[in-house]
Amino acid sequence: MKNTTSTILQAKENGNKIAMLTAYDYSTAKLLDEAGVHMILVGDSLGNVILGYEDTISVTMEDMIHHCAAVARGAGQAMVVCDMPFMSYQTGVYDAVVNAGRLMKEGRAQAVKLEGGKEVCPQIQAIVSASIPVVAHLGLTPQSINAFGGYKVQGKTEAAARKLIEDAKAVEAAGAFAVVLECVPAKLAKLVTESVHIPTIGIGAGPDCDGQVLVYQDMLGMFTDYKPKFVKQYANVGAIIKDAVRTYMNEIQEGSFPAEEHSYKIDDEVIGKLY
Repeated sequence: MKNTTSTILQAKENGNKIAMLTAYDYSTAKLLDEAGVHMILVGDSLGNVILGYEDTISVTMEDMIHHCAAVARGAGQAMVVCDMPFMSYQTGVYDAVVNAGRLMKEGRAQAVKLEGGKEVCPQIQAIVSASIPVVAHLGLTPQSINAFGGYKVQGKTEAAARKLIEDAKAVEAAGAFAVVLECVPAKLAKLVTESVHIPTIGIGAGPDCDGQVLVYQDMLGMFTDYKPKFVKQYANVGAIIKDAVRTYMNEIQEGSFPAEEHSYKIDDEVIGKLY
């Protein structure tokens, strides 16, 4: 059955955990979908892990549309959520609705995700009013990294913790059907999860969220520029790729690849006529 806003909301009501991973291309999306992941996030993290940018701020709408469309072609059952890139919604309600519409129409997303709390509730409300599902994003919001002064855990003071809870309630009231909590203390994330009716999806936010999300290159050991504390590596695919490439190179040098089974044949009589 296709995962939708309804099935994701139902998962929280039934106490079933939600599994979300990022993907940025057709082949990966198809693999994740066949494995049964509930949601695929086309994150603006593609700036870091795919495009080699220093941050997510440089990611454009064209980047997101291009990669989201590829993922959508590979996702059958998983719900595809696409990040709204920096300055595609902060400039106002009109821009937010237009750009969210592009991600749905051109990128074939089923929902969009945007960062921020009360300050972006007008945008969330307007996007939802345009029949576009929204996932909110609170805590460490990478597009605001310059304002934060670095990648830091959020909500550690009483005032910051209260604001996080208030923001979660605000984005729910504005119409978001789920909220990502990034780099939030586990006990605070538990309070937030208990304070809202929509699912919380954690990334560095402890085990009590309604679901979890990771960047797939992180959990498979394919991105080694840095490793956040919250990442668990489930396989070292990066090492497997490097070993396979080295073997490939060695076989070329040795002449063992391509072998007969990798080559096409022609009748010797035809070859004889060419000399």
